[in-house]
Amino acid sequence: MTFQPVYVVSLNEIDASQRTLVGGKAAGLGKLSRIRGLSIPAGFCVTTKAFEEITQQHPEYDRLLNELSRLQPDDAKAINEISAELRKILTGLTIPESIEREISDHLEQNGANVAYAVRSSATTEDLPDASFAGQQETYLNIVGLHALREHIAKCWASLFTDRAVAYRIRNGFDHRQVRIAVVIQKMVLPYASGVLFTADPATSNRRVLSIDASFGLGEAIVSGLVNPDTYKVRDGDIVEKKISTKTFSLQAKNGGGVAWQEIASEQQNHPVLTDTQILELERIGRRIEHHFGSPQDIEWCLTDEGFHIVQSRPITT
Repeated sequence: MTFQPVYVVSLNEIDASQRTLVGGKAAGLGKLSRIRGLSIPAGFCVTTKAFEEITQQHPEYDRLLNELSRLQPDDAKAINEISAELRKILTGLTIPESIEREISDHLEQNGANVAYAVRSSATTEDLPDASFAGQQETYLNIVGLHALREHIAKCWASLFTDRAVAYRIRNGFDHRQVRIAVVIQKMVLPYASGVLFTADPATSNRRVLSIDASFGLGEAIVSGLVNPDTYKVRDGDIVEKKISTKTFSLQAKNGGGVAWQEIASEQQNHPVLTDTQILELERIGRRIEHHFGSPQDIEWCLTDEGFHIVQSRPITT
């Protein structure tokens, strides 16, 4: 009996055993979706099988991987040149009709004209003993099949940034064994967003939960582009607040894409979260930590409807 490859799968159908099919980020989202009472934006995943199917069509891709496998971490010029060629191949590939039809079908089910976040989900991401976080790309507020197709290819190509390639070489990861899936998730348009660590990243104290928060989209915090508020909570008590001056926020644009927006002067030194919201977020973080069984690095968004969780990964130290 022959089995049909799985090219696209809904996020709520994913479980932790499918990491090799959907990558670390999507596997985490699938596990998150099983926690009752959490709000996880709906979406789907273009799997590593789609990536494999498409790259197998291009013999030059295989040759360049052979060249890459012979390099050392300090071969910066060769890494730069070969990686650039691989990215060019991946962004120029044509997605086969059968795979594009599956993407289109899932898009129709979730809403063809709504905005999506398009996130890379490599098989090496979110491992407890390797810090691959942030090495592959995320694209926000993407609208329409044509734009989704373009940004899926950009996510594939981000597997071969100079930084990602050098990291794999230094840490002994075989380029051929690394696969990449792409998460396509409905955009949340938040009033505020940020990250929380269920163990204090400064002290590793597991009883202290640390929250970074800013106005607008959370990608600004993840990328280190804004100074967030920081709140620390210990056993249900807020033990520290650091309110930063927040001059700009990252906001979704009408029609797609994102842009920086100046924050009104009277709001720049206003706390992002109330005490009630801080403690609610602490309770959410502890539930997620308990579900995964280890300290977690969690990305969250806040709208008028409440908190939404868009990612959770093990804290790597």
